[in-house]
Order: sequence, then C-alpha cells, then structure tokens
Amino acid sequence: MRFRLLAALALGLGLSVGLAQTRTLVIAQGTDPTSLDAPLATDSPSATVVNHVVETLFNYTPEGKIEPLLVERYSFSSDRKVLTLTLRKGIKFHDGTELNAEAVKFNLERLVSQELASSFAFLLRGRVSAIETPDPLTVRLRMPEPFAPVLAHLTHSSTGIQSPAAIRRLGAGYRDNPVGTGPYKFDRWQKGQFVELVRNDDYWGKKPAIERLRFLAVPEATTRMALVETGQAHVAVRVPPQDVQRLSARPEIDVVTTPSVRTIFLYFNQTKKPFDDVRVRKAINHAINKEEIVRFVLGGFGRASDAPISPGIFGYTKIGSYDYNPDLARQLLAQAGFNAQNPLRFTLSSPNGRYLQDIRVAEAIQSQLRAVGVQAQIQTLEWGAYLAASNQPRERNEFQVAMLGWGTVTGDADYGLFGLFHSSQHAPNGFNRGFYANPRLDRILEQARVATNPQARQQLYRSAMQIIYNDAPWVFLHAEQQVTAIRREVQGFVVHPTERLIASGASFRTSAER
Repeated sequence: MRFRLLAALALGLGLSVGLAQTRTLVIAQGTDPTSLDAPLATDSPSATVVNHVVETLFNYTPEGKIEPLLVERYSFSSDRKVLTLTLRKGIKFHDGTELNAEAVKFNLERLVSQELASSFAFLLRGRVSAIETPDPLTVRLRMPEPFAPVLAHLTHSSTGIQSPAAIRRLGAGYRDNPVGTGPYKFDRWQKGQFVELVRNDDYWGKKPAIERLRFLAVPEATTRMALVETGQAHVAVRVPPQDVQRLSARPEIDVVTTPSVRTIFLYFNQTKKPFDDVRVRKAINHAINKEEIVRFVLGGFGRASDAPISPGIFGYTKIGSYDYNPDLARQLLAQAGFNAQNPLRFTLSSPNGRYLQDIRVAEAIQSQLRAVGVQAQIQTLEWGAYLAASNQPRERNEFQVAMLGWGTVTGDADYGLFGLFHSSQHAPNGFNRGFYANPRLDRILEQARVATNPQARQQLYRSAMQIIYNDAPWVFLHAEQQVTAIRREVQGFVVHPTERLIASGASFRTSAER
C-alpha cells in the first residue's frame, strides 16, 4: 500500500521511479514557497529556491565569511559613511537585459519602499540615505552614519538583484516568475506541489552540471523519507530522529548533520491578556523542560537556547536560560491570578512540517504545561496561511502564543535582534510579531548598528540580550541542527548553516564513482 501511494504521488508530480537515470535533481522540502520575489520571500524554503535564480551583491559562505558575488571589488570611505561597489562586467539577467548600477539602485530602493512593504526593509531603510550610480558599473551607497552590518545585510536573499524590466513588465505577477542572474532560471511553479528550475546555460560563473532542479513541497516527514528511500527524491530535509539510524544503514543514502543558525521559539502576543504580564511569560518558560525536548523529541539534534541567537553569530553571548522549575511556574501563575479553579487557557499555534519535529515539540510543550495546570490547545495551519495569520497587525492578529524559528542568516546579531525585538518592527512592518516593546532596548540596538568598534558592539548586544531575557517576550526553546538525507549518487550538494540548500555545485556520480 505504501508503495502504491508513493507511485501515485510520483505520477502526480511528474516524477518517475529511478530519477537517478534522469537529469533532474529532486529535493523534498517541508513546505511550498510563499513567494519567489526576493524581498517578499520571508522563509528559508522560499529563499532556497530564489537563491538559485537571483544573486546578491555579496555571499555569506558556509564557513562564515562575506565574499563579493555580483560585486567585483568594494571600498569604504575613511569615515565609513560611503560604500563604493564595482560590479562585475558582462553579467546579464535571464531575460537578456544587463546587470548594471541602475539595476542595483532599482532593487535596493524597491526593497525599502513603502509600496512593496517588505518585512526585510529594516536591513537598509534609514541606514542608506542615497544611492548614486556615477557610471554603469559603479554603485555608491551613502549613509548618514557608519552602518556596521551593511556588508552582512547585503548577503541577505531579500537584497537579491532582479531584472527591473521583468518586474515592471509583470507587475504583481512577478512574485511567481522571478528573473535574476543566477545559475538556474525559473521554469514553472505548480503551487502546493513543486517548483522547477532549468540550468542557465549563459551563466557568468561556473555552470551547473545538473540540468534541472525540482523542489517538492512535502510536509509529512514520513513521505519525505519514503521518497528518498525509493529514489523518487534525491534529497529530503529534516530527517526525524527515529529514522536516522535506519536511513544511515542504507548503503545508497547518507544522513548529513549540519550546524544551524536557527533558533526555535514561542512568542507571546503581548496585546493579548494575560501575556502582557511578565509573570505569566516567565511561568511558561519555567514550565517547559527544554533539555528534555532536545533529548527526547529532537533526538539530541539541537541545543537548548541560552540566548535569543545561536552560537557562531557575531554578538552572541551566553545569557542564561529559564531552568525547568514547575513549582516556580505554579507560584508565578498564582501571583498572576491563575490556579486550579481558574486555570490559564490559551491557543498554542504551531507549524507542521516547517521545523524539525515542530508539531511533536508543540505536543511535548502542551503536556508539560498541563502538568502545571495550564491548558494549551494546539492549532496548526498550512505554512503560507500560518505566516499570513502571524503577520497581521495588532488589531487583527488572533495568535496568542505561537512557534516560529529565526535563522540569523547574515551572521550578525543585528539581523537576529533588531528585526525581532525593536519596537519599529511590529507586524506587519517587520518580524516583531508579539508586539514587544522596550525603549531602553531600542536605544541599545540602535547604538549597536552604528558602533564601529567590534568589542563595543559585542558589549551592546550582551546588554540587549540581557534585557530580552529579563522581559521574556519568548519561550527560548532551542537551536536546531539540520539533518538531511542525501542519496549517494549526488555529490557536491551543500546544506548551508543558514538552512539554504545549494544545488548549483552538485552533480550525479557515475556508476563507477558510487
């Protein structure tokens, strides 16, 4: 029965058993993209697809280095207020139009525009006062003050350089038809099922070996694993812990574990009572055994959080954790007016298939909260609908407590803290979806953006994270590891710490190489 179901799925997706004989690399992701327009692609599965089509000015390598990509060279003025970029010569977009300084200016101004309303506008908005194009290959960014994370921010997928001609021609339809300079060109998107890309044979850099890529949307982990086991997919993300040993024992599959810059958390909507009460937020933190969740639900493929961002990010410092203490949780709840006769009840929103064991983590949290008298009802939605619901403005936002994850994909704490905790970033303008605000924190985060001394920035971020810890706007859960199943006929496939899957350097091994 299992294989009949898989065969039906394969036919529905246009696949065939034995894909190793074809020139299409198939990647089973957990969710469908939400948008393929770079500044509007707000999640990693979307960014993974976009990054094969659309390139950024700089690249953040798996080793944590920032390198020029579409930029050939760059320099700062002595006061660090002007960044001059020299573009590579001779690069064309997939529609045949040229990559030039005006195209870069168009894209960066579009990112921060009020009309586009990208949640990533905070990366450059207010920090770049003017963009000049003195010649076709030179871009000059003028800043009112030194902006410490500017190069890191220009590695972010939302700053990708897309064809201005295509954006103007397609209008709102561009969101489903990206045109960039990357190693692959967009071919088709069967929403809810797959996105397919075709090799860009005119690519300016090293051309990919594989002709076509197909990204499947497969929320169910068991189905993803079955697809990679039967050869109907070559890569499957988020291997459940209980499947690791079985898959690792198969000679045709490698199970690859990769560090991640992603932190998983629950956020409290502080416009909803009683989550405006810090005693309630701290009680829920103390009621959840994060170490137990990492050990038994994640199978050890994670690390209980001790800060709002993960180790390896510039600005990270161990701050502390809310120890598992159900007695203290009950005391805090009682102080806030909740007891056996008047229990705290709320809806816990959770994705299903987006993060490692996400719905299982939610169920474990539900059980642990029940032990201290808290009744949490789990609600889940399709991923795109989930993001849309969590991103509503405060007057229409119905989420009470919700699970999300955040990867600090630029490697700089500004991205992991400013966008999620600064009061200017309340949804839908930014990613502060719990509507948390602390004026002192705002000032510190603003100071850290313009500090030029790395040690001073590090200390500012330590202070900022201590405030966040004390205010408990989140339940600080864990930093997850990426566990990926890859068939051994594929070589050169990269699972990036930022959770991007990079297939542009991959190839199929010959029979003799396996």
